[in-house]
Amino acid sequence: MRIVLNGWFWGQKGTGSGQYLGHLLAHLPATAPSHEYILVVPDGIFNSEIAARTSSITHLAPRMERAATPFDRLDANLSKVWFEQIAFPRACRRLGADLAHVPHWGSPLRPTVPTVVTIHDLIPLLLPAYRGRVWVRLYTRLVAAAARRAAGVITVSHASQRDIIAHLGLSADRVWITQEAAPAGFRRAEPDQVDALRRRLGLPDRFFLYLGGFDVRKNVAGLLAAFARLAEHMSVAPALVLAGQLPARDTPFTPDPRRMARELGIASGVHFTGWVEEADKPALYTAATAFVFPSRYEGFGLPVLEALACGTPTITSNVSSLSEVAGQAAIQVAPDDVPELAAAMARLWQDGALREKLRQEALAQAARFSWLRTAQATVEVYTEVLARAQAQ
Repeated sequence: MRIVLNGWFWGQKGTGSGQYLGHLLAHLPATAPSHEYILVVPDGIFNSEIAARTSSITHLAPRMERAATPFDRLDANLSKVWFEQIAFPRACRRLGADLAHVPHWGSPLRPTVPTVVTIHDLIPLLLPAYRGRVWVRLYTRLVAAAARRAAGVITVSHASQRDIIAHLGLSADRVWITQEAAPAGFRRAEPDQVDALRRRLGLPDRFFLYLGGFDVRKNVAGLLAAFARLAEHMSVAPALVLAGQLPARDTPFTPDPRRMARELGIASGVHFTGWVEEADKPALYTAATAFVFPSRYEGFGLPVLEALACGTPTITSNVSSLSEVAGQAAIQVAPDDVPELAAAMARLWQDGALREKLRQEALAQAARFSWLRTAQATVEVYTEVLARAQAQ
């Protein structure tokens, strides 16, 4: 089977879609070596850095094709739409693809070959704050219509599958689940690695950790409110570390946590690391007393799984996909119940036996996920979708 993949997010490790594509291509050839995998990369973003990354894994993508658009280096949004809707399906036909895979929500409205699309979540459709301006809403309508015409849809959680069936009107037999996994390097870090990171970032001896984005969906405001409530009732002041790139501007969509911490009177107990490199994340998770991730909606919730893979006691939300990712290995709370979140944080801060119990359960839960199994399940989808298409 010749499978052509949309490589718009190739090399973009700072995006979920880029990570997904990278992990998938790292495991597909080992899973089904008899298939041929061709990656079509947009010419407009194919620079020396991406070329260097590509040259190191040519055995994973024996063929790489570049496709240009009229908007390359002029307008990224128009270039993306043209690439998805025109350049990529043309490339699939030219390359003689048996099957196409678009690993993000952006499949062509008029596919030239049977096409599988991965929809990680329906955030732009379900959450008003993420619907954006008119062109974003039009794009969402376009890719929603295109998904209905796809030969098959892959998603990453049962929660997202339910959303896709309910809101895109697809039948359950057209939507497959292939859960993601933490990268192989996510495991408990060695003490010297933890100590080195602690010194470099100036981390407290004990702290709650949040690692992720700062858009309103992530509910950092709720976390700060719970931490303020906790600090008010603790004899020894706890510490909270917020890791990740801080918002460039303080807006309703990306409220600045530094301002919120000052207004709550907890600024002295909240530490900001800024951007954290992937290589440093296992040591950061390992250093934390507990990880807290009270997001209101996730398609999968990879930070929770990363924390579990490092054996970090975790508190997360009981909504969307987070319950199935965490299982019984984390304390789950209603994301907007500040007293409940504060109480859970207090329990973990004070109860060493509970932390040790959750640490063991976390490692067991994380072991249930692997990118090899994700790739195996993806190949099964390819086989089924192509068989259905050939039977029509």
